Amino acid sequence: MPSLENLKKQAKLVLRWHRERYYPVAAQIRALLPRFAHLSDPEVLAASFKLADAQELVARQHGFESWQALKQGLPAMADRADHTRTRPVISATAAELFVSDINKSCDFFTRKLGFSIVFVYGEPPFYAQVKRDRGLLNLKHMDEPVIDPQLRDRESLLSADMGLETAEGIKQLFLEFQAAGVLFAQTLRKEPWGAKTFIVKDPDGNLLLFAGPAE
Repeated sequence: MPSLENLKKQAKLVLRWHRERYYPVAAQIRALLPRFAHLSDPEVLAASFKLADAQELVARQHGFESWQALKQGLPAMADRADHTRTRPVISATAAELFVSDINKSCDFFTRKLGFSIVFVYGEPPFYAQVKRDRGLLNLKHMDEPVIDPQLRDRESLLSADMGLETAEGIKQLFLEFQAAGVLFAQTLRKEPWGAKTFIVKDPDGNLLLFAGPAE
């Protein structure tokens, strides 16, 4: 359970991020503070933003309407935490793909693979996240390839591994991608260990494995 001092440090960090035009904080501000909800990322970062705003954001992150309410509610939060503390659980993971063009990659994943855009950061964009169901992919712009393309293809170096729960599901997904004209590095096949897999190659050559049970 965070102390008041730690919460103050969190608020000061948010304020510093805003002053430094750190794009990821714009989405937090827009989502948690209603008066910023109608603004774009650049507009949020250009708007007046004070320590009181940052404190309100931290309060809302913890379920309170204001900084004052958060301070008054800290003892009750600590008491509840003592009675309900459980083992921390990782709820999601996301593969990191290095791409040359964020817009082109987002277009590929949404139009070809049926993903939706979670967020896009930067003007011009330099970072984004896409998802399909529980599958998350982070897209990071790089001017130069991070992995040698010949080595990646020769060794089948995967950038992401995504699983489906049923044999019918993996088959349907393969047919869906095939109908969309997706480039496959490997078509659907049964592996010696009992799974069915196929590999998609994105516009930057990243290899994306999709796997499901064979039966």
